[in-house]
Amino acid sequence: MFEEASEVLENMLKWSLPLSLVLFLVLLRAEAAHEFSVYRMQQYDLQGQTYGSRNAILNTEARTVEAEVLSRRCVMMRLADFSYEKYQKALQQSAGAVVIILPQNMSTMPQDIVQQFMELEPELLATETIVPVYFALEDEELLSIYTQTQISSSSQGSSSAAEVLLHTATANGFQMVTSGAQSKAVSDWAITSLEGRLTGAGEDLPTIVLVAHYDSFGVAPWLSYGADSNGSGVAILLELARLFSRLYSYKRSHAGYNLLFFLSGGGKFNYQGTKRWLEDNLDHTDSSLLQDNVAFVLCLDTLGNSDNLYLHVSKPPKEGSPQHILLKELETVVAHQHPELKFSMVHKKINLADDTLAWEHERFGIRRLPAFTLSHLESHRSPARHSIMDKRSVSSSLEGAGEATAGPHVDLTKLSRNTKVIAETLARVIYNLTEKGVSGDLEIFTEQMQVQEDQLASLLDWLTAQPRAAQLLDKDSSIVHTLEYYLNHYLKDVKRHLVRADKRDPEFVFYDQLKQTMNAYRVKPAIFDLLLAFCIASYLGVLYLAIQNFGLLYSFLRRVTSPRVKQH
Repeated sequence: MFEEASEVLENMLKWSLPLSLVLFLVLLRAEAAHEFSVYRMQQYDLQGQTYGSRNAILNTEARTVEAEVLSRRCVMMRLADFSYEKYQKALQQSAGAVVIILPQNMSTMPQDIVQQFMELEPELLATETIVPVYFALEDEELLSIYTQTQISSSSQGSSSAAEVLLHTATANGFQMVTSGAQSKAVSDWAITSLEGRLTGAGEDLPTIVLVAHYDSFGVAPWLSYGADSNGSGVAILLELARLFSRLYSYKRSHAGYNLLFFLSGGGKFNYQGTKRWLEDNLDHTDSSLLQDNVAFVLCLDTLGNSDNLYLHVSKPPKEGSPQHILLKELETVVAHQHPELKFSMVHKKINLADDTLAWEHERFGIRRLPAFTLSHLESHRSPARHSIMDKRSVSSSLEGAGEATAGPHVDLTKLSRNTKVIAETLARVIYNLTEKGVSGDLEIFTEQMQVQEDQLASLLDWLTAQPRAAQLLDKDSSIVHTLEYYLNHYLKDVKRHLVRADKRDPEFVFYDQLKQTMNAYRVKPAIFDLLLAFCIASYLGVLYLAIQNFGLLYSFLRRVTSPRVKQH
C-alpha cells in the first residue's frame, strides 16, 4: 500500500513541478524590451516669453491616441497618423507624455504629410506645455512596440465587458521610462559669431557687408539640420569669401571696396549674434568698418532651391544710391545670364511690435544701416525656415530628375547658380562695370575663377552632418572652430564675438536634457497580478485539500484503477 501511495504522490509532483516553474518564470521581473534615443521638443525663453515643453521626466505606461483614457499615459503617435487635433486631445486629457515617431528616411513619406507637419511645427512650439514631448526615429522594435500598444489601446473600446476584462488581464503593456533628469536652465551660455574682412585698395573706402546666420532651428534641436535654412546661405558666403579673396590678391583686380564677412550665431533666436555685434561696433568702439561708409548690407538666407529670387527690403532704395545700384545690377545679371530665374523685390516695413524680427536685415535697418535679405522664399513665415524636415539627404538622381521629394531640400545646381548670380552682381557693383559700359552678358567668374559646385557640395555635406541648433553650439563647438579655420584661410582679421544673456534680464534662456535614452519595459497590467494571485491561491487550495484528504483520494483512485488490475 505504501508503494502505491508513493507512486500516486510522485505522479502529483511530476505535474506540480512544471506548473511551479511556469509560475516562477511569470513572476520574474520584466526586463527592458527596447532602448532607444529620444529627442525632446524645444524649451527656451526669448524676450521673457516661454516656449516649448517644460518637462523632461517620463515614467508612465504607453498608449496610442485611440485609447479612450489618456490621463497619465505616454501617448505614442506615428508621423503618418499625426494631427494637431490628436495632439491637443492628448494634452487636454492630461497625458503624461507624448512621443512622436518619425521615419528614418523622410523621402518615404508622402509630400502632403511632411508639408502638414512642417506647418504644424510653429503651432507646437507656440503651445507651451508641461507635458514632456519627445521625438523618436522608427526602427523595427519601436514599430513593434507601437503596434502592440495600438492593438491594446483599440481593444479597450470592445462592447463585451468579458472581452475587455480578458484582454486587460492577458495583454502586454509597455512602461516608458527616460534615463535623464529634469531639465534646468543652462547658465552662462555663449553664442559665437565670426567676422573677417578683405580690405580694398585705398583709404576711406565704402564697405559692403555680407551676412549669413549659421544656426538651424526646428521643433526638436537634436533633429534640426537646416540644409536650406541656413546651410545654403553659409555655403554661399564661404564660397564668396574664396572667390573675392582671389580677386583681391591681385593688384589689377583689387577693388575700391572693403568687404566684411559676418557669420552670425543665434540667428534663429531673433538674431542675437547680429544684435550684439552691432552694439559692439556702433556703441562701444571708436572705429570700425560699420561706423564708416557702409554701402549696403546683404544678408543671405535660404538660397538652395527654386527658380525664384527675392530681395527683401524694409525701405525701397533711392535712385542713385549704392542700394539701388545693387538692385539694378541684380536685375541685369538675372536678365542677361539667367533668364530662367524670376527675380523681384519684396517691401516689408519693420514691425517693432512683433516679438521676433522677420529677416536678419531688419537688425541693421533698426540701426539705420542700408540692408537687404536675398532668399528664394517670398515670405519670412515659410515653414521651410523652421523645420526638422529641412535635411540634406536627397539623392543626386532625384535632384537631376527634378522629382518631388519630402520636405525642403537643396538642389546643388540651383545653389551653384544662385552663388554665381550673387558673385557676378557684387563684382559689377565693386568694379562699376555698368558705368564703364560693360554688357550684362560678360561673366567674371569663369574658368579658373568659376563657382565650384563640388566645393559647395562639400560645404553643405559638412554643415548638415550634425544638428546646428544654437543650444548645441557653444564656443568650443567643432562647427565654430571649422568655420573660423575656413575664414582664416581666405580673410584677414578674423575675430570671434560672444553673446551671453544678461543675468538680471536675460534676452534668451536655453535648457538642457534635449536628448535622452528611453527604455520600454514590457509589463503586465495590475489586474493580471490579481488574476495570477487568484490562480496560485486556487492551486495551493486544491493541493492542500488533496493532502488533507489523501486517504479518500487514495481509496477513490484505487477503486478506479482496481478493475484494470483484475483484468490483467
